[in-house]
Amino acid sequence: MADQIADKMKNLVVKDGASFTGHIDTPDESSFAEAEMEDTDEEQGGDEITGAGAPGATKKKKKKKKKPKKKKGAAGTSKVQTSPPRVPVSNLFPDNKYPEGEIVEYRNENNYRTINEEKRHLDRMNNDFLKEYRQGAEVHRQVRQWAQKNIKPGQTLTEIAEGIEDSVRALTGHPGLEEGDNIKGGMGFPTGLSINHCAAHYTPNAGNKIILQEDDVMKVDFGSHINGRIVDSAFTMTFNPVYDNLLAAVKDATNTGVREAGIDVRVGDIGAAIQEAMESYEVEIKGQSLPVRSIRNLNGHDIIQYSIHGGKSVPIVKSNDQTKMEENEIFAIETFGSTGKGYVRDDVRNAVQWSNEMDAYKILQMETSHYAKRADAPNVALRVSSARSLLNTITKNFGTLPFCRRYLDRLGHDKYLLGLNNLVSSGIVEAYPPLCDVKGSYTAQFEHTILLRPTVKEIISRGDDY
Repeated sequence: MADQIADKMKNLVVKDGASFTGHIDTPDESSFAEAEMEDTDEEQGGDEITGAGAPGATKKKKKKKKKPKKKKGAAGTSKVQTSPPRVPVSNLFPDNKYPEGEIVEYRNENNYRTINEEKRHLDRMNNDFLKEYRQGAEVHRQVRQWAQKNIKPGQTLTEIAEGIEDSVRALTGHPGLEEGDNIKGGMGFPTGLSINHCAAHYTPNAGNKIILQEDDVMKVDFGSHINGRIVDSAFTMTFNPVYDNLLAAVKDATNTGVREAGIDVRVGDIGAAIQEAMESYEVEIKGQSLPVRSIRNLNGHDIIQYSIHGGKSVPIVKSNDQTKMEENEIFAIETFGSTGKGYVRDDVRNAVQWSNEMDAYKILQMETSHYAKRADAPNVALRVSSARSLLNTITKNFGTLPFCRRYLDRLGHDKYLLGLNNLVSSGIVEAYPPLCDVKGSYTAQFEHTILLRPTVKEIISRGDDY
C-alpha cells in the first residue's frame, strides 16, 4: 500500500505546472520537503491528480498523513549517550559549549572578584582552558554515572577497570593506540579500584582474578583529560548499608574541604575543617561502634597541566601548614576516612605482613601497578636495552601522565618488567605501590577537582551524583 501511494503522489502537480519529485515516502527525506508538500496541499484545495487510480488517491489524501519516523542517527551523531558510553561528548555538544561545574562566589575579602572588571577580563582570557576542563569533566560525569549503575558484585576488577577506561577513551575521542594519542586526551591516570583496607593506588595487573564481593568497600578513582587538563574525581561504592555512615563521613569531609577552599586560604585551616567534619561520625560494624578517622598521611593536591601532583598538598587533618591557595590554581580536594588506624603504608611487604590469612595468590595481588615518568627525571645512561625502548614508549604515549602495566600490555609491550624496574631504580620513573591501612579496617574516599578562577570558584567535577 505504501508503494502504491508513493507512486501516485509522485505525479502530484503544483499550480505552476511543475511536478513535485521529492521522495516523501522515505523517512530519510528532510523535514523541509515534507513541510513544502503539506503547504502546497493546503493552498490548492482540490489538486489535479493524473494517472490511473486518481479518485482513490484523492480519497487517501483526505486522511491525516502520519509523519514518517526519523531514523535514529549512528553512534557518532546520536544526541543521546549509549550504554556503555561510546558517543564522544564533542558530538553531544557540537557547539563546544560544555556544562559549567558548580559556580561558587568567593567570600569575605575576595567577594569583590565576582564583579571586578579586571578579574572578569582575566577570566575571559581562559576560554580555551575552561572549554578543555569542562569537556573532560563532562566525560568524567557520564562515565562514572554509567559505572555507578552497572558495577555489581561478581564482576572482576579487570572487567570494571577496562569498562571505565574504554568509556573514557571513547568519550574523549582518543583511543590511545596510536603514538601520542593518549597525550592529546583520554585517561588522566589509571582507574584505582582499592578495596576495604587498601585506600589508594591499586588497579589490577594482567592476570588479576579478584572478584568484587557483596561486603566490599571499593574506592573508584579515575581521571579524564583533554590536552593535559586532568579532572581528578573519586567516589566509593558499597552494597551493604552497614557502611553508609562511613561514606557519609567522607562525603561530608570532602564537601567541607571544597567549601573552605579558595584564594588566599591556608591549607592547614582546610585540613582542620575536614578533620572536624570527618571525625564527628561513627560507624557500627558487626556490633562494634568504630570512630571514623581521617587518614593523616594522605592529602589533596594541586594539579598542573600533564601532572597530577603539582607540588602543593592539602592536608585532611589539622596542621600548621601556612601555604596559601592562589588565583588560577587547580586543586583536587580528596579525603579518606578509615575505621582503622588512620594511617597508610606504601610498603607492599607490610601489606603482606598484615594479611597473613591471605593465600599466596592473593598476596601476589598487592604488587605495584601505578607508575609515572618524573617531570624532573635525570638524564642517565641506561644499560638495559629494554629500559631504553620502554622509556621511549612511555615518553611518546604518556609523557608525565601516570600509567599502569595494563596500558603497556595494551600497546603491545611484553617482557618489560626488567626494563621498568631499571627505570624506577634510575629515578626516571616513579612507582606508586598500594596504600593500605591495617587488615580488617575499611576505608572510603570522595574527591572533586576545583578551579580557582579569578572571579569565582568552579567545582568542575560536580555532578548530580555527588
